[in-house]
Formats: sequence, structure tokens, C-alpha cells
Amino acid sequence: MSSTYLPRLIELGAGSLNKLGDIAKEQGIQHVIVIIDSFLTTPEIALDERLKGILMQKNIEVTYFSDYRGEPTTDHLEGALTAIEGKSVDGVLAIGGGSAIDIAKAVSLFAKTPTIKWEEIAAAERLLRLPLIAVPTTAGTGSEATKVMVIKDSKTEFKMNPGHKDLLPDVAVLDPELTLSLPKHFTAYTGMDALTHAMEAYVSTNASVTTDHYALISMKSIATALPKVYENGRDVEAREEMLLSSCYAGIAFSNASTNLAHAAGRPLGARFHIPHGLSVSLLLPFVMQFGLEVEPARYANVAVALGCEDTGDEKKLAASAVKQVEEWNEKFGIWQDGLKYIDIVDLKKNIPILVKDALSGNGITTNRKVPTEEDVATIFLELIEKLEEIQAANPASTIS
Repeated sequence: MSSTYLPRLIELGAGSLNKLGDIAKEQGIQHVIVIIDSFLTTPEIALDERLKGILMQKNIEVTYFSDYRGEPTTDHLEGALTAIEGKSVDGVLAIGGGSAIDIAKAVSLFAKTPTIKWEEIAAAERLLRLPLIAVPTTAGTGSEATKVMVIKDSKTEFKMNPGHKDLLPDVAVLDPELTLSLPKHFTAYTGMDALTHAMEAYVSTNASVTTDHYALISMKSIATALPKVYENGRDVEAREEMLLSSCYAGIAFSNASTNLAHAAGRPLGARFHIPHGLSVSLLLPFVMQFGLEVEPARYANVAVALGCEDTGDEKKLAASAVKQVEEWNEKFGIWQDGLKYIDIVDLKKNIPILVKDALSGNGITTNRKVPTEEDVATIFLELIEKLEEIQAANPASTIS
């Protein structure tokens, strides 16, 4: 027996952004706060003006908030809540990457339930919040289809990621036209993040028949579409496929959990200020290798979904999934880009701290093989070995 939570409406297709006025009306919204990535409001893009026109056609008032950068924090949340003080805001719209959507989830909750404490969220029987619409402009986080939000405490630097079914957006709008200008490297980072979501959901101990279905479809589609959009970012059909695949991966991991790649990727990203998708991609092959011995059947299915040839040998087929991910990391410049952020000497020194943080985060107990401190340390050491290999082959690599 299993339960699966997902948005009540998923609107998919080029130009679907134009339906936002009708969608907001259906949600009973008359005045919406729009959490929007700041670069989307620049004169060259002016997505805020386009949104305003769409919403005003339905007589919906708009308040914008874009005063945030990087990972979402409690300071960003307070800034957004301050922006709507004294206003009759009755709905929240997020447009942007995962940060915009996470902030929007928090705003929708705290605007309606201001006294709730962070540690009370996950255990609450019901969360009262404002109607919430999510419009992703990247194909990676899947946050538009998840019941989790990640917000960093600005004082302690601790990443809080409470999950609750009522944090799921009411509506997800997937318009591939909004992803056409995504730079090549971020197309790769976010795409690999989506792949990791799907894969970790599939090998999770919380996996179900439903999450397996979403995860396998997602991985198969990403294996086809991601190389296409990496080479040609204007491929609308492939962009649409990536958006839907990311959404499916979000549904899968929201209900089944991520695992060690995300648990270890969070502190790595925080330490070196690495884009989330990049930090997870750097660790994924080593985490997969760690899991092969206890779950070869599932990783063999992963390999088939990724397009690997089935030779009839389950263990070899499972191992080919790792090789495929390593090849993509090479093709998409993941290893080389890791060196732009990671100081290898600093990484070596801080392995004990990173291990401790990884083991204290979500996604450890849902591994088929629960890792020890030594196991996680080994994964970081394997990453170091790989980065040193890349650095030796390219001495000009830039290391922060």
C-alpha cells in the first residue's frame, strides 16, 4: 500500500504561461505576490511586464518580490512577507528556478499561518496556506511537484527541508518557451539534478509501484532529451520533454525520497557555493557505485532506462549505468566545472565535517545500504581522486 501526492493541475505546453490569468481566477486569487528570479525582470527579458499584462486582463493585482539570490534563506522569506504587509494578497505565484518556488512555498504558508514553527511543519496534521502556483523556468528541481521546501536559516546556515503534503503547489505550469534561454551549463546541471531525483527515488527503500512508474519514465526521457537540449537549447520539443521529465522526477522523489547523492551534495554545495545540480552530479557516480552491490537489479533497470545495452548479465548491466553517468559528466563538463568551485586541499581538510552534515540530513535511511561515516568519507575521497585526475590532465583548470 502506498500514497502518492502531486499537484491538482499540471498545465503543459508552449505558450501555457498565457493561461495564468484563468488559472489564478480558478484558484480564487484576486491579488497575487509573484516570487520571480531577478534576471527575469531585466529589460532584455521583462517577464514581469508580460506577467502583469496576462494577470491584469483578469483584473488580478500583482505585487512582485525578486530581492533574493542563490539559495533561499529565512531572510528572503522575511523580505517577501514584508513586501505584502498591509496588502490584500490572497495567492502566491512562483516563476523561476527552485529557489523561487521554495520561497513561494514558505510565503504561502507563513502568510496564512505566521506563528507556526519550522520544526512543527512536517508533523502538522494540516497546513493552512494561500493558493500556490509554480512556473519553473529550469528543468531540474521538480519543486513544482514536490511537498518539500528547502530554506537555509540565515543565522545558523543550517538548511531546513521540511516536507508536508500541503506544501505541494496547487498548479504547476510547464511552458518550455521559458527554458529556451537557459545557458548550456545550467541546462546540464539542472538536467542531471532531475536525473538524480528520478534515480534516487527508484532505488529508495520508500519506492512504490507509482513512484517507480514516474521515475523510470523520467529517466528514459532525460536520457533522450538532455543530450539534445545540451547541443541545441532552442529545441522546444526536447525542452518540453525535459520539463515534464523533471516534474515526473519531482513526483517520484517527493513521495519516495532522495538518497545519499543529495544528502552528501547539500553540504558540499554549501561549503563551496556550488550550484545544487552540479554538486549532486559530481557525487552521483560514486554513490551509484556504492549501491550496486546491494541493489544490482534496480540499477540494471536504471541502465536500461538510460539506454544501455542489455547483455543478459545483471551485474554488468547495472555497472553500465554508472559508466553512462560518468560519460555524461564528461560530455557536459561536470568534472571540469567542479574544479571552478572546489579547492581540493580545502575539501580534503573538511571531509569529517561534510560527512557529519551528510549523515544528519534527509535521505540516509532510505538508502538500500545505509552508509557509515567511513562509506561517506570514501565517496568524498573518490570525488577528490577524480578531480585530481581532471586537474592533472588540464593544469589550466580554474580552482576557486
